[in-house]
Amino acid sequence: MSADPQEMTFWDHLEVFRWSIFRVLIVLVVFIVGCFIAMPYIFDPVVLGPTRGDFFAYKLLGATDFQADIININVASQFLTHFSFSLWFALLLAFPYLMYELWRFLSPALYPNEKKGVAGAFLGGSLLFYTGCAVGYCVVFPVIFRFLAGYRIGELITNQISLNSYVSNFLSIIFVMGLVFELPVLAWLLSALGIINKKQLRAWRKYAAVVLLVLAAVITPTGDPFSLMIVFLPLYGLYELSILIVKT
Repeated sequence: MSADPQEMTFWDHLEVFRWSIFRVLIVLVVFIVGCFIAMPYIFDPVVLGPTRGDFFAYKLLGATDFQADIININVASQFLTHFSFSLWFALLLAFPYLMYELWRFLSPALYPNEKKGVAGAFLGGSLLFYTGCAVGYCVVFPVIFRFLAGYRIGELITNQISLNSYVSNFLSIIFVMGLVFELPVLAWLLSALGIINKKQLRAWRKYAAVVLLVLAAVITPTGDPFSLMIVFLPLYGLYELSILIVKT
């Protein structure tokens, strides 16, 4: 595995890749088992936190008069949710190690001047992913969930939120925000390949604002301007950050 990458054959590279996959799987299994054991202790306060008025985001907004009851209508849903959240939490916790293994596999093929930039991109990408997930959990999901859970088309209709529906929205919004926050890293990679530059990004500002506004509307289907701005402003901030970090 320490051989010169220029002297390694296709099968040598494949062997290195195979061992990288093996190590990643071992780490994931360990995290999944740990998360599965810990899930009963963290599910109510963390995952179901936004269903109660004492959630910290609601306290900051001064909107604590809220309570949503989650019901289960499928006999296997609770077990499947337990397992799926263990998997997703394991992926979240193991994300830095996944990036490290990817860096470890790619770095021998890079020149010394390239390694510094790519290493910074991996580190920055990890930090931005966690920041996006945090914004999704602390701001975006609570705002969307509170609005939709309290919305009524008629007074005779009572909202009963299924566990599957809650879990699906919880995971999709948080991980979508994590991925969306990778925009500056994507911009840096495209600039390193010579596809985009600062001048182009500056010229595309007004078009980017429209696209990001549409994306924010898709992420927050509540229709109210407040929720829309909560998502749009961080997205546009990421675009401006992309302009700062791309090559000239």
